[in-house]
Amino acid sequence: MIVTFCGHSKIYETCEISKWLDIILPSLIEGGAATFYLGGYGDFDSLAAAAVRRQKATYPSIEAVLVLAYLNRDADLSRYDSTTYPPLENVPPRYAIVRRNEWMVQESDVVISGVTHGWGGAAKTLDFAKRKQKIIFQFPMQINKK
Repeated sequence: MIVTFCGHSKIYETCEISKWLDIILPSLIEGGAATFYLGGYGDFDSLAAAAVRRQKATYPSIEAVLVLAYLNRDADLSRYDSTTYPPLENVPPRYAIVRRNEWMVQESDVVISGVTHGWGGAAKTLDFAKRKQKIIFQFPMQINKK
């Protein structure tokens, strides 16, 4: 089972989200989750990567995969077991993150969402996941629509 994450680049509930991720990830892993796709940008992605790393202490066989939006950008790879690059060669750079996020959702079985408001790229990724009828675990907060 492949799990991906979507959430805002700026978040303020870091402690609550970290605790929530530490509760939800073990049950997903015990249910068959083995690969975790991570975006590597912003606050929520950092929390998600840290949570997966914490789970590796108990479940060393899980894999944290950084999904690259750009090939020519430096990235800190120390948080991840591997990287992958979706078929984005012909996508203009300004759309690379959006298309990468859609690819991550498309390839995943489960989406873990830290989306707390209804605008921005993370909200659009969550809407895409809903349209694709993915299993979604939503951080327990009210989502305010624009």
